[in-house]
Amino acid sequence: MADSDRQRWDGRYASRDADAPLSDPDPWLRSLGALLPRTGRALDVAAGMGRHGLWLAERGFDVTLVDISPVGLDVARHRATAAGLKVTTMQRDLDEGLPAGLWDLITCAHFLDRELYRALPAALAPGGGLVIVHPTRRNLERHPRPSARFLLDEGELLELVEGLEMVRFEECWSEGGRHEARLFARRPPRSARENSPTGLGDSPERSDRGRPGTGRPTQ
Repeated sequence: MADSDRQRWDGRYASRDADAPLSDPDPWLRSLGALLPRTGRALDVAAGMGRHGLWLAERGFDVTLVDISPVGLDVARHRATAAGLKVTTMQRDLDEGLPAGLWDLITCAHFLDRELYRALPAALAPGGGLVIVHPTRRNLERHPRPSARFLLDEGELLELVEGLEMVRFEECWSEGGRHEARLFARRPPRSARENSPTGLGDSPERSDRGRPGTGRPTQ
């Protein structure tokens, strides 16, 4: 993103009341509550003012919010402090990639970057979950904005996040009247062989022979 993008979002967030009640998280994220990991490291991508990240912090996650706008992140920190929550914020141009590390949960709502989407599966810890929600081109049937270049093709999201176990996926009109692609997927957990210090797993036959494991690492 260019500086103009940062300035545009800074201006938008600066016009908001930092003490106003925080908007509810996206209905798709809330609907997944029982399926999400119970604890762990969560990354909220394009977090803005913390609408989703603070909800995750309330649920017990160790949350990092990353966004291009320092103004939006200032609001998020203010609201977290007021709510007695602890979060980490990181001002970052997402064109430079994701923060380092593996995450137990990654959320990305209403932010489209296809190259970033392709990188998300590799940023998940084994067993970690990925939540994405974004409008599709069918949204133009009812709304002139966002324009087509900011929208997913129908079915495209599944092609962008490969190597994950799909838990829930749908393309539908949302409660707010937008046509959205909604996804929740998990990175496969490590196999017993990968978790073993020797790479042999728990197989008596392989252990007796002393042969090295040949299983491929989880993608």
